[in-house]
Amino acid sequence: MIDHCRQVFLEEGDELLAELEIALLELEQSPADGGLVDRIFRALHTIKGSSAMFGYDGVAAFSHEMETVFDLVRDGGISVSRDLVALTLQARDLLKEMLLLPVANSAALEGRARQLIDSFRMMVPVEAELALPEPGTGASVPAALTSFLIRYSAGRDTFRMGANPVHLFNELRMLGECRVRALTEAIPALEELEPTFCYLSWEIELATECGLDAIRDVFIFADYDEVEIVPLETVANDVGAAEVLAASDAPIATSGEAAVEGPVYEAISSIRVSAGKLDSLVNLVGELVTVQARLTQTAAGRDDHNLLALAEELERLTGDLRDNTLSIRMLPIGSTFSRLRRLVHDLAGELGKEIDLVTEGGETELDKTVIEKLADPLVHLIRNCIDHGIETPAVREAAGKSRLGRLRLTAIHSGDCVQISISDDGKGIDRDVLRARAVERGVIPTGAVLSDTELLNLIFTPGLSTTTMITNVSGRGVGMDVVRKGVDLLRGAITVASSKGEGTTFTLRIPLTLAIIESLLVRVGNESYVLPLSLVEECIELSRADVARSNGRHLVNVRGAIVPYIPLRQRFGVVDQAPDREQVVITEVEGKRVGLVVDQVIGEHQTVIKSLGRVFRDVAGLSGATILGDGAVALILDVPQIVHAEELAECGA
Repeated sequence: MIDHCRQVFLEEGDELLAELEIALLELEQSPADGGLVDRIFRALHTIKGSSAMFGYDGVAAFSHEMETVFDLVRDGGISVSRDLVALTLQARDLLKEMLLLPVANSAALEGRARQLIDSFRMMVPVEAELALPEPGTGASVPAALTSFLIRYSAGRDTFRMGANPVHLFNELRMLGECRVRALTEAIPALEELEPTFCYLSWEIELATECGLDAIRDVFIFADYDEVEIVPLETVANDVGAAEVLAASDAPIATSGEAAVEGPVYEAISSIRVSAGKLDSLVNLVGELVTVQARLTQTAAGRDDHNLLALAEELERLTGDLRDNTLSIRMLPIGSTFSRLRRLVHDLAGELGKEIDLVTEGGETELDKTVIEKLADPLVHLIRNCIDHGIETPAVREAAGKSRLGRLRLTAIHSGDCVQISISDDGKGIDRDVLRARAVERGVIPTGAVLSDTELLNLIFTPGLSTTTMITNVSGRGVGMDVVRKGVDLLRGAITVASSKGEGTTFTLRIPLTLAIIESLLVRVGNESYVLPLSLVEECIELSRADVARSNGRHLVNVRGAIVPYIPLRQRFGVVDQAPDREQVVITEVEGKRVGLVVDQVIGEHQTVIKSLGRVFRDVAGLSGATILGDGAVALILDVPQIVHAEELAECGA
C-alpha cells in the first residue's frame, strides 16, 4: 500500500513539475503576468507539502526555498528576468532528479541544491532579504484574515500508507495561526485496539490571509470525503489572528448552518488508472473482436436467422465497446507540445538564436502509445529546424527578416489519422548542396534525374547531412533517419516541402491508434494480407490487356493519371498462375500515388494488431499480423516500407 501511494505521489509530482516548466517558459515571454507567478507559487507549494508527507525532506526543503523566492516575486521584491527563469528551470530539473532518487538517497544532490539556493539569494536585493517573508504570509499590504473550520478524518490505513498527519498540520501553520484539536471518541478499548489503525480525527481552526485553494493544496492527497472546510468569517488584518480565532470559538455545529454548507470537495469526476490496466483492457477487447469476427463468419455460413441476428447484435456492441475503450487511451497531443517548449528554449539559447514556438491544435487526441512513440521523431524534427533552418538574428536581419525566428507546430484530425506539421521561417533546404552531398556519399549517381520530392526526401537517408561541421546537435546524419524509422514504426507517412529563403515544412500523417484499426483485406495466391485503410484511396481492375499495353512497365492509367504499381505476387515470390483480372489498390505514400497489385480485394476488415515477435521483427514490408474469423493468420503490410524498398531497388538497377 505504501509503495502504491508513493507511486501516485511521484506521478502527481511529475505532473506538477511539468506544469511548473510550462508556467516558467510562459513567464519568460510575459514577465508582468501575475497569474503565471501564482501558478508557479502554487505548484512549488504543493510539491513542498506532499514531499514532506512522503518523507522527501530534501525536496520539501529545497522547494520551500524556491517558494520563498517566488513569494518575493509576488510582493515585488524581486523582478522577473531571464536569469531568474533560467535558474528556476535548473532548480526544477534538480527537483525531478531528487524525486527519482530513493528517499534514503535524496540528500545525494544536496550540494547542487545548496549552490542553486545561493544563486537565488544573490538575486534578492538587500532590503528584500532583510525582510524575507515566510512562505504563505502573502503580500506586504495588509489583507483580511479569514477563519476556517477544517474537519479532517484520516482513514484507518493512514499509517500503513506511510502518511503522517502532523506534516499536514505543520503545513497549515505556515498559512497562518491555527489551533488543532484531536478527537478521540473513536478509539476503542485496549483489547479491541489495532495498533496499525488510525482512530483519530481532528478539528482545526485556521486564521489566514491565504484563500481556500491554499488549504486544499495541503490536503491534495487526502480523499474527498476525509476533509471538510467551512469558511467562518472575514476580519480586517489589524484585528489579529488570535482575536479571529477567539471569535470562532463557538461550539461546532453538527447540523444547521454549518451542515447546510456541506463538504467543500465535490464527488470524484475522474480516476487515475495505470497504463498497464488500460493496455490489458485493450488486449481483451481485441480478443473479443476476433471472437466476434469468427461468430459472424460462422453465422453467415448457416441458415439460422436467430444466430445471424445475435451475431449482428454482438458486432454492434463489440464495435461500441472497441470505440469506447480506445477513446479512454486517447490523450491530447498538447502535453507533448508543451514539453517541446523547453527543448526550443534551451537549444535556441545554446545556438544563440531567438525563436518563438507557436502551437495549434493541442486539443487533438491520439492514442497514448502513439504519442509516446511520436515524441522522439518530433524532437529530431524540432532540432533540425532550429539548427539547420532558422538563422541567427544577425543573418536574419541582413536578409530583411525579423530577428525572432518562428517555429510553428500544428495538429489537426484528417479522417482516421492526425496530420502534424512542423514548419519554420528559416533559410529553407538548398537543393544544390543536398544533391552534392548525396553524390559525395554515393547515395545517388552523378547526373541522376530526380523529381523535387525525391530530391528533398534524400534528407532522410542514413548518414547524409547537409552540414560539414559535427556538433553536439547535428552533423552525423542520424536525426532525420531516426525520424523516418519512427514514422514507419507508427505506420505513418512524412512529406517535406521547402522554399529557399522562406522556410521548410515537415508534415506527418499518423494513425490515431496502433491497437485496433480499420483495414482492407486482400488475397495474393493462397495467403491473405491486410492494408491499413487510412492509406487506401481506391481499388481498380487490372486486366492482362492493361499489362500488355504498358510494354513491360509497371504503370496503370487511372482516369488520365499514370500511376506506378508494385506486383505483390512478384515481390512475395508467388509462382502459380495469376488470375485473368487482378486488382490494383491505389495508395498514397509521402504525397505520391502508388498501386499494389493483388489477386483479390475481399473487403474492409476490423484488424486487431499482433506483433510478429522477435524473430520476424526486422522482416521488411511487414508491420504485424492479425487473426481472421476462420482462425487463419493474415500479415499486415507496411506499405511505406514496401514502396521505399522498391525505390531503392530501382536506383540500384
